[in-house]
Amino acid sequence: MAPRLQISQLCKTFPGVRALDDVSISVEPGEIRALLGENGAGKSTLGKIVAGVYSRTSGEVRLDAAVLGDLDEKAAGELGIGIVHQEGSLVPQLSVAENIFAGRQPTKWFGQVDIRLMRERAHALIAQLGVAIDPAMKVAFLSPAQAQIVEIAKALSRELRLLILDEPTAALTLTETEKLFEIVRRLARDGVSVIYVSHRLAEIFALCDSVTVLKDGRLAGTRKVAETTTDELIRLMVGREVHLTREASARQAGPIVFEADGVSAPPLVRSASITVRAGEVVCLAGLIGSGRSEFCEAIFGARRRTAGDIRIGGAPVDPHGPWDAKHAGIGMVPEDRKTSGLFLGMDLVNNIAATVLSKVSSGANFSNSKAERLAGGFVKELRIATPSVRKIVGELSGGNQQKVLLAKWLAMEPRLLIVDEPTRGVDVGARSEIYRLLRGLAEKGVALLVVSSELPEVLALADRIVVMAEGRTVGELPGEGATEEQVLRLATRFTSSVANVREEAVGA
Repeated sequence: MAPRLQISQLCKTFPGVRALDDVSISVEPGEIRALLGENGAGKSTLGKIVAGVYSRTSGEVRLDAAVLGDLDEKAAGELGIGIVHQEGSLVPQLSVAENIFAGRQPTKWFGQVDIRLMRERAHALIAQLGVAIDPAMKVAFLSPAQAQIVEIAKALSRELRLLILDEPTAALTLTETEKLFEIVRRLARDGVSVIYVSHRLAEIFALCDSVTVLKDGRLAGTRKVAETTTDELIRLMVGREVHLTREASARQAGPIVFEADGVSAPPLVRSASITVRAGEVVCLAGLIGSGRSEFCEAIFGARRRTAGDIRIGGAPVDPHGPWDAKHAGIGMVPEDRKTSGLFLGMDLVNNIAATVLSKVSSGANFSNSKAERLAGGFVKELRIATPSVRKIVGELSGGNQQKVLLAKWLAMEPRLLIVDEPTRGVDVGARSEIYRLLRGLAEKGVALLVVSSELPEVLALADRIVVMAEGRTVGELPGEGATEEQVLRLATRFTSSVANVREEAVGA
């Protein structure tokens, strides 16, 4: 039997960059093949070439022995190739159902779109992933996690021979990830081949049959998952030892820097309270829809707060917008760096200086020399890989973009720094660097409130873990000694008595 997918000597060149260099891969029917590598290694580029998003510079791609010519994404889809993009490909002003069936809407009399049937089919696809999303809702109003679910449902709506999943769980929690894994395994049993791109090594060992590693656009090696180890894959990827587990620390938390008491921000935040001390990392955990990001947005003034008190250093503050929060000493690294965090078309200098214009100005005039010195200092301190501080941020890798976003808010020297999903979409090497940076900030006395959907990340970083469910803070655990099971138990078994839930989880 011919391989389902056979890639031979594939090359792709962008202006000034050779993204793929002589890559050959073969994937069998029903095989789940992981594609692993650092940011910029060529993983997404390979997937987009196979799915018809990019043309190839040279090389050959075969599907079930048939040579694929230059296809667009629509033609690839008609051949049974589906892709879930790392970056959103949905149309914000269309509904969930319209996005899922774009160009393939079911029709009734005289070609009229059957809206009722389309929404029913969309609802059934989304329900497979264990999430309730209204098929009639516009995508513009979805959270990043909900949008990712719709992306996956869109791919699953086709008759598939090959499914390419590019960081599909980056915005998902453990529950949604497990649902996705069930679907992927079922597709594989039915003969569908899957290319699974992920930075999360634990997912590769839990789901995949084999793994191909790319480094700098070239093939670094292919292994059977059952015959390799995490350490070997990391060495193939980055060529050095990387630590992602909890590290011993003699750091002691200082006085309370930030307090939020009974904060409500409808519709998702109903009554949330938290304290963060100087030099402390508090991780906010919970399932999709629990209100974690929305709670942080209310603290930062980016979402209207209808109840509750906020205090910095014991003094009440009432931010009506991010500007007020910034002046109170609160900085926030948002969940979606590309949409909400960075000016992708601008260089590092202008991005980093954006929060501290008074520091880099001489009177009313912006000082390029001051701004360049500021950016240069952060490039060195945060180890941002860039040829110049004048490099356009949108041209950097995901991990380096995340470091620029951190630098932007560190420049204002915040008393409280909120970091929402600090390592979303970054590779294992950059993830280790970001952990180092966050721990270093705590050592300097910064109060850190970190939101993460990844429980291993929560357990690796947190001094304390606060769990949210149904818009409420429902319990707290010490970071030292906490387990994933305890956090999940709090997140999924909410009752009206916070105290009872906390006692039950701690005693588990």
